[in-house]
This record gives sequence, structure tokens and C-alpha cells, in this order.
Amino acid sequence: MSIRLYDSKAQALVDFTPREAGKVGMYVCGPTVQSSPHIGHLRSALAYDLWRRWFTYRGLDVTFVRNVTDIDDKVLDNASEKEPWWAVAYRVELEFTRGYTALGILPPTYEPRATASIPGMQELIAELIAKDHAYIADDGTGDVFFSVASWSEYGVLTNQRPDDMADSADAATRGKRDPRDFALWKGTKRREPDSASWNSPWGPGRPGWHIECSAMSRRYLGPAFDIHGGGLDLRFPHHENELAQSTAAGDAFATHWVHNGLVVVEGQKMSKSLGNSIYAAEFLAAARPVVVRYYLGSAHYRSSIDYHPGSLVEAEAAYSRIEGFLARAAAAVEATPEVEQTGALPVPDAFAMAMDDDLGVPQALGVLHETVRQGNAALDAGDVARAARLRAEALAMLGVLGLDPAEWTVSTQGAAADAVLGSLVEQLIGEREAARSSKDFAAADRVRDTLAAAGVVLEDTPTGPKWSI
Repeated sequence: MSIRLYDSKAQALVDFTPREAGKVGMYVCGPTVQSSPHIGHLRSALAYDLWRRWFTYRGLDVTFVRNVTDIDDKVLDNASEKEPWWAVAYRVELEFTRGYTALGILPPTYEPRATASIPGMQELIAELIAKDHAYIADDGTGDVFFSVASWSEYGVLTNQRPDDMADSADAATRGKRDPRDFALWKGTKRREPDSASWNSPWGPGRPGWHIECSAMSRRYLGPAFDIHGGGLDLRFPHHENELAQSTAAGDAFATHWVHNGLVVVEGQKMSKSLGNSIYAAEFLAAARPVVVRYYLGSAHYRSSIDYHPGSLVEAEAAYSRIEGFLARAAAAVEATPEVEQTGALPVPDAFAMAMDDDLGVPQALGVLHETVRQGNAALDAGDVARAARLRAEALAMLGVLGLDPAEWTVSTQGAAADAVLGSLVEQLIGEREAARSSKDFAAADRVRDTLAAAGVVLEDTPTGPKWSI
């Protein structure tokens, strides 16, 4: 066995050797739970789910950590009097969980929330201050910044020179010694609620974004671990800053860095301004979740996916061909008593070679579809024994990819339905709130009546409307 991966820091394909024999420690940047997940979030989660499954198939014990950033500028910006920031964060976190479950993403070994990890962040910040890699702003705000100039290795992840970098935009420049410095701790601001503030040696406040992942990875994986993953858009500044602050504190941090490509829509980057964002709930409603998984996983994890109308139709056709062969071969074996049922088999060598080579799922799918083609040919020729063996090989490959039809039970279909239902109910509640704001109470009542007729109970609370079935 020799697994190779593309290390973003080395900018090269490298052999993967675990720090500890037989074990893999993986940390993946999870969602900032500010708003509903889109298909890019699903694609990123799936990429590391596939990595995890392949490491596990190869006999490695994987500790998989994916965090939840539940305190952040954007989370606070999306709060309101009716829905506090922590309620926004929890509601959106549940949306992400429903999307992951519907797509067959395995639950992480640990899924820490930033708000539950504040002590570890403060400990790491104190270490950086003691080593003169961080400083307390002298303007009385209580802000603490990492000093980019103090760390000569800053920029190694993205192969940039600090002198060529733009100023950090994660906090006001007031109080910074260098505009490139980034916030480790943000002193409480007047406009922010008391609930979004924690006591610290530098005054009340909350953590900066970057320090969160450094502290959580240290807590759950230790100061050194094998792989740090995330979307390509996180390389700079987030991952660059994580690497700088962790190594400046003395941690070896991640041996390898892995980044997945992004999703574009008909050649354009998804954005709210363009109105082309495709949210997870509507995407999962557009096709069977297993087909969505097939589609999002079919491109190489480092490449971009260009979604266009018809993409899921093509994926449905491809997956249906696989299902058709499996059903046809199972029926033939059942109708031919002299042919013994073929037990579980290892994946074909060609499939394993593709997966070992930087998770080459497209090439692995090629092996799968060739197996299906040969299996159908064997059935056409009446060679049921060969077809049975090829069916077993196909099932082995599908199992590794999380695409075995037998695994897509009512529970995963139900999770997808829950995600769709939640999205539709939230949309209707939004329409009702808009009607109430404009004093169109008749329209607001119609929405309530529609929900009630469908069995959805709506309750108005001081923190906003809540619903249940």
C-alpha cells in the first residue's frame, strides 16, 4: 500500500506516511454557521468523507475532526432581536447536519463548537504573547493581534512574501502595529450583545476566526497531526494564519495540507449578488440524494465542478446503469441455483491504484463502469458465475464510495425529506413575517392556516416563530 496525496504546502504529490503507524489524524475546517448551506459546502464535506473512507478501507484508524464556527462577525450580523446570534448558529448548524446526513457523510469523530473551546484559544493566545508573536493593542479596545513581522515563515503555505500581501481585513486597523497583522482576540464592541463576550486576561471579548481552528485541532488531535483539509478558498488568509500562529506557538501542526476545489454554476462563481447560489436543501430535492452524492463525488476532489442544468440528469442515468446491472445480476443468480452467491470481495487492483493516487475517484468510477459493462456482457452471454463475481466487485467499489444502493435506506431518504421540509417551512415563515411587518394580517393568517393544514404547528415566541410537526 502506498497512498499519495497532493500536499498544497509542498505543491507536489507526496507519499502519505502517518505520524503514528496505523492511525490518521484529520482536521477539516467545518462551516461558519451564519446562513444555509449551499452545494459548495456539500462538495467539500464529501471530499473529506471519501478520503476518510479510503483511509479506513486501507486499514487505518481515522480520527476525523470537523469544527463548527458558531461565533463570528457574520453570525452576529445575521442575528436580530427575534433570533439571537446563538439561535441563528444552532438553527443553521442543524441545517448543515441535515444536509450532511442526507448525502451519506459519516459523522465526525469529534465535532467541536468554537464557543465550547474558548479556554484553549485563550491559552494559545497567551503563549503567543509570551513569545512576542502577539501583542495587546494599546488603544484600550482589548484587541490582541498576531504580529506577522515576528514570524519569518509567514507565507510558506501559499508561497507568498509578506511584503506582497494585502492588509488584513479581519479587524479595524486601529491598534495594529502592522496592517497585515490579524486578530486573535476581539475586545467587546458596544453594538455587540453581552452574550457574545467572554472574560479574558485582556478584557472581555471573543476570539478571532483563525485562532479557533488552531485551538480546536490542538485539543482533539494534539500539537501535531497528519492532515489539515478545507476548501481552496480557505488557503489564504485562514489556513496561512492558522499555520503561522500554531507553529509560532511551538506546535508542529499539520504534516500535510489538502484543499478541495470549488463549485461554479454555468461558469460563474456562486454569489448572492449574482443570485446563482444553489442551496443544499433545494439541490437535494432535485434528485435522489445518492445521485447527488454520485454527482458531487464524480469529479476529482481538487478540480472545480461546473454545475449546469442537466448535470443531475446525467448523474441519474449513470447511477441507474449501475443499479440496473446489480438488480439484473442478482435476479440471474437467484434464478440459477447451481451458481453460488459470491461473498464480499476486495476492490479490483485498478480501482485501488486510482484511489491510492491522490483519491482518483474519476478513474475509480471508470473501473466501476467497466465492471458493470463486462457484467452486462457476461449476463448477455449466459455466464452467470462471472456476472456474480463482477457484481460482488462492483458492490465492493460502491461500498468504499458510499454509493451501495443497500446503504441508502429509508433513514437517509428521510433525512433528505427533513431537509426539504425544513427549507419550505422556513420560507413560508419568512413570508408570514414579511406580511406581518407590512400589516397584511390576512396574508399572514393564510400562511399560518396553510402550515396548520399540513400538520405544522407554529408558535410565536419572544425570540421569533418556532415550528414543530
